[in-house]
Amino acid sequence: MLREISIDECSELSDALYIDVRSKNEFEEGTIPGAVNIPIFNNEERAVIGTIYTKESPQKARDIGLEIVSRKLPDLYKQVEEAAGKRPILLFCWRGGMRSKSLAAVLDLMGLPVFRLIGGYKAYRHSIVSFFETGFHHQVVVLKGNTGTGKTELLKKLKGEGYPVIDLEGLSNNRGSVFGCIGLGAQPTQKTFESLLYEEIHRYNQDLYLVMECESRRIGKITLPDAVFKAMQQGTSVLVYDSLDNRAKRLMLEYTDNPGITEELKTALDRLTKRLGRKKIDQLYDSLQKQAYEDFARYLIMEYYDQLYGYPNQESEDYALCISQESMLLSLEILKQFLNDRFAYGN
Repeated sequence: MLREISIDECSELSDALYIDVRSKNEFEEGTIPGAVNIPIFNNEERAVIGTIYTKESPQKARDIGLEIVSRKLPDLYKQVEEAAGKRPILLFCWRGGMRSKSLAAVLDLMGLPVFRLIGGYKAYRHSIVSFFETGFHHQVVVLKGNTGTGKTELLKKLKGEGYPVIDLEGLSNNRGSVFGCIGLGAQPTQKTFESLLYEEIHRYNQDLYLVMECESRRIGKITLPDAVFKAMQQGTSVLVYDSLDNRAKRLMLEYTDNPGITEELKTALDRLTKRLGRKKIDQLYDSLQKQAYEDFARYLIMEYYDQLYGYPNQESEDYALCISQESMLLSLEILKQFLNDRFAYGN
């Protein structure tokens, strides 16, 4: 039986397969995380129908759309059936219009358990925008520290033990700074990032706080929602620091454990010429050429990163907690104890 549900009711369908029936281009710009794309119209068909809708008439556009869909319905049904298996299906298009209605009716007729999202992706997107516009209600614990101090590794271990951690760099697929994209590939779209962040935050609705790594407003091409950025600025600051040798080793492993990474590093260095000067860039090039990666990392830390971020490399009274990363296991225990004491975690 076909049932229409709202965004708020989606939580009842934890095992459902979300199917986005919009075109590939629409899907790639942004969708509900976890959804699969089974488009009713391909990019070209959607463009033609849209042109007819605006330049001729809505009725003609609907007639042509119906003609295209009718030929595809058997194949669409097979794709959905194979993708869903025995799971219920949640269909959505842009705003809950004819695209999802037409396929939902056929799937219902064929006996598949199908739901249709009221308002479509537009309603989902509205819920995200509204969430970030109405403020950010979690307290935030922000890990701060210079590059190479192992903040991301510390967060991952903390999250692995069930603590409410939001990995902004992981969600944005970028480490920040001019070298942030090295070895990672493309970033998600802004809409996709906001959806992932929204879903991740909602995982921790029952927690009093969230732990994040300090980031600037922009992470690569991604912009943090104002409410999240403001919460980070007002959050509880934890300083993470370590020796130059340890930091250089971490940075070396992070940026060089990929084939062909040297060329990406050289390209990124070119963007620092104005800031560092040609002489320093040439020295860094030389280290790369000789595969002296630890020397490269050390020089980059001293001449670029530490001057860019300027965090202390030792204990400081300006932070609620200071953690030396000489031992990752000890650092993790210190951070856990701090969180447990401050927020009575688990009580």
